[in-house]
Amino acid sequence: MASTKNPATPPPTTPTAPTAPPAAAIDLDALPGNAIRRLQQIAVAIFLQEAEAQGVTPVQFATLQALANSPGVDQRTLARSIGFDTSTIASVIDRLEARGLVQRSLDPADRRVRLLALTDEGHAVLAAVVPAMRRTQERILQPLPAAERAEFMRMLQVLVRANNALSRAPSEG
Repeated sequence: MASTKNPATPPPTTPTAPTAPPAAAIDLDALPGNAIRRLQQIAVAIFLQEAEAQGVTPVQFATLQALANSPGVDQRTLARSIGFDTSTIASVIDRLEARGLVQRSLDPADRRVRLLALTDEGHAVLAAVVPAMRRTQERILQPLPAAERAEFMRMLQVLVRANNALSRAPSEG
C-alpha cells in the first residue's frame, strides 16, 4: 500500500514558547557560596578518611562533643547548641544510641523531655576520634600559610555569626 502523505507538505508545527535570552556566563569559582559548599564537601571527605576507624560522621562527632561538653542536655537544646534542626538531631541520636554511645533518660522535672548523655563507650569513641578531627582541621588549613590560618578562621567566624539567623537551624553558640 502506498503512503498517502505528500512529501512536499511540511509537517504541522506546534507553537513554541518564547525562548529566554541566554544567561550571562557566571564563574562559579568566584562565588563565595559555591566555594563554601565545595570546602564543606572537602572537609567532610577528609574527616571521613581520618575517622574511618571510628565510623563517626562530622555530625555525629559534633553531637558527641556537645554531649561531652554539656552532659544531661535535652535534645532540643543540643540541636540549638550545634546548629542542627531537631529532626536531623533526632535521627543522629537514634543512630548513636543504637551503637551504645548515647543514652536517653527521662527528665524528672518533665517526663516528656529526654535528657542525653554519653555512655562509657561514647566517651571512648569520642576520645579516639578527637585526634582524627584534629588531623582533619590541620589538613583543611594546610594549604594556607601558617600566618594566614588564624585570619581565615577569624573571618569565617565573622561570616557565620553575622549570618547565623538566616540558617534553617541557627545555633545559640
